[in-house]
Amino acid sequence: MSKRFLGLLLFLVGSLHTTISAQVSASHDLVFDKLPTRWDEALPLGNGFVGELIWQKDDKLRFSLDHAELWDLRPMEGMKKPEFTYKWVQEQIKKNNYKTVQEYGDVPYEKEPAPSKIPGAALEIASKEWGAVTSARLDIQRAVAEVKWANGARLTSFVHANLPFGYFRLEGVKEFDIQLLAPKYEGEVDKTAGGSVAGDDLARLGYKQGKVKQNSKSATYRQKGWGDFEYEVSIRWKEVADKTWEGVWSISAHYPNKPKTPANELTATAMSYEKAMLPHLSWWKNFWGKSSLKLPDPLLEKQYYLEQYKFGSTARKGAPPISLQAVWTADNGRLPPWKGDFHHDLNTQLSYWPSYAANHLDEAMGYLDHLDANRAAYREYTKWFFQTDGINVPGVTTLTGVPMGGWIQYSFSPTVSAWLSQHFYLQWRYSMDRRFLQERAYPWFKQVATFLEKNTILNDDWKRQLPIGSSPEINDNRVTAWFSENTNYDLSLMRFAFGKAEELATELNLTQDMARWKKLNKQMADYALSDSLELKVSPSLAYAQSHRHFSHMMAIHPLGDIQWEKGERDQKIIQKSIALLDSIGPDWWCGYSYAWLGSLKARAKDGAGAAKTLRTFASAFCLPNSFHANGDQTKSGLSKFTYRPFTLEGNFAFAAGVQEMLLQSYSGVISVFPAVPADWAEASFRDLRAEGAFLVSATRTGGNVDEIQLYSEKGGVARLKLPFKTHLVKVQQGMIVKPIDETEIEIVAQKGGKIVLKNGYE
Repeated sequence: MSKRFLGLLLFLVGSLHTTISAQVSASHDLVFDKLPTRWDEALPLGNGFVGELIWQKDDKLRFSLDHAELWDLRPMEGMKKPEFTYKWVQEQIKKNNYKTVQEYGDVPYEKEPAPSKIPGAALEIASKEWGAVTSARLDIQRAVAEVKWANGARLTSFVHANLPFGYFRLEGVKEFDIQLLAPKYEGEVDKTAGGSVAGDDLARLGYKQGKVKQNSKSATYRQKGWGDFEYEVSIRWKEVADKTWEGVWSISAHYPNKPKTPANELTATAMSYEKAMLPHLSWWKNFWGKSSLKLPDPLLEKQYYLEQYKFGSTARKGAPPISLQAVWTADNGRLPPWKGDFHHDLNTQLSYWPSYAANHLDEAMGYLDHLDANRAAYREYTKWFFQTDGINVPGVTTLTGVPMGGWIQYSFSPTVSAWLSQHFYLQWRYSMDRRFLQERAYPWFKQVATFLEKNTILNDDWKRQLPIGSSPEINDNRVTAWFSENTNYDLSLMRFAFGKAEELATELNLTQDMARWKKLNKQMADYALSDSLELKVSPSLAYAQSHRHFSHMMAIHPLGDIQWEKGERDQKIIQKSIALLDSIGPDWWCGYSYAWLGSLKARAKDGAGAAKTLRTFASAFCLPNSFHANGDQTKSGLSKFTYRPFTLEGNFAFAAGVQEMLLQSYSGVISVFPAVPADWAEASFRDLRAEGAFLVSATRTGGNVDEIQLYSEKGGVARLKLPFKTHLVKVQQGMIVKPIDETEIEIVAQKGGKIVLKNGYE
């Protein structure tokens, strides 16, 4: 290859990367003309381990401080009884004695304040004398908050991207009055605060109030929790120049036999604000450099980047996975909504949907590391409740994977780990990391498939089914929420688990395992459909009432078992099922329902429909700081839920929906702009990740796809759907192209191979 040609090649590839789409910018920032006055509307900062919310309480500047490992881990009172098993539940249902089942599995969750996530502390700085706030901004590109006051005072603050510290700098302030405040763990209980949605009063935990020790330059707070758990909060500050103050805080969580450096020692050795800023900015530069996009819809583009920012603030390898509120626990004197726990019947799964296509596989590993680390707890639960081998995961768990109960149709569902297995599968397919496949993905699938084999029976039609199952959260917590036939939810997950176990065993040349899973997969029935080809909840129950959880449609998305690409019958099922969903309406949808529907409509290649539902989510179900609030905040009839409990899964499902509009590869074929509105004349994206470890970039100009770039990270074979009638090959390096037909090509790639295709415009 000549130097001249190589230079031209590098120029073409480099220019594509710099012009194909806009990066995150100031237009995506959170900008206010005053500080929020509620904790759930605050400016959020975090790094997966610690988090901070900046807001104004009364006439003071407030920082709400949190750590992902602050948990009250007491056992759920009255739940783990020897007789409380899957078989016993079946017997109680037959005896029409379901009240006893609820007393065992559900009542404790509502009655007891813990186990639960708990808050850390708060900082308050007297700011009344500074005058009114003139601007409050969260610069999401740098992950730095900035607040300005009328007298010239200026605050900047950041949570370090990969160290357990929060930093702040105050300029233009002569007198500095700061207080470290402990949560009110002791005192009279507010009896109006109760229930899992509103959150119990913190005083119900029964802690003896920890003490704050403060002097002129530092403060430390140590709080003893349940058992031998303690946590420590430390803050240090100093005047570094005339009218300029800097401070650093940290939180440390201390569990028995898990030694951690106390927060007071951490802050004593913390680097300065300026030095800490450099690696912080470097991490975020790398994060934003992984992928980007440009949309003609400013609302969707801004919300997308805000979701990516929140994902970067809450997901880290080695950190606990994203819980309901992650590192932004409620600062209102109560426990967080739904105890801030790990809900595996939808919430954790949706939270990681956008990680794969957005090219954030490292951050997604925190989820899988957590699942692997808690296998012992899951096996103990499996042996106790299901009395079998293999592995199942409780649908609602503590930090350490212990079941918390709740509506047991879902918190003790037999197919939870089957849904979780999809994330192991996606990590493999998007990374093509063979070591991960061998050592982690397939062993997980094998344990899950073994569990399902042992907990299913062959019915009269010689089809495999669960003795009792459910479809979250159809019929809520009534006995009718249990089904004696496979629901489409359970069926889709079992088909997925057995089918992918067979696929992975084949990939690893494990012939005996492959034959075993293949046999079990063939014993799965077809999906329950109406005469009009609409997906039903189960063979005996049609989808006929508005419901927040689209559990009966799992086979379309996220599992992709029913695919548009398979042909006319699947297309009719998808179209008819979505049409039924729309016709029954959104009376009892949550915000995450709209976000999920964005992906469903994208799988139906309905770009206009996907964009519309995602716009509804962003404009009606999010607070001013972009936090998903579950209910319709406009109270305009978009849902009969009008409350505002903050949870994160809807935010991340929204981001996944946008990505589904721009790139799909779940069917084995890479398709660019598969579901964008016809009036989106201009759009682009850079380095979105497709299955097979291919990075894809594309531009859409004048309503047509103009250019596509593929880069192969690991080498392999990809099929690409051609979005143009004729095309030119601008760059081809380490890739062989083989036409399949007029609409598709096959690309055989070496590791590091790349190709750039240009529309021929004929």
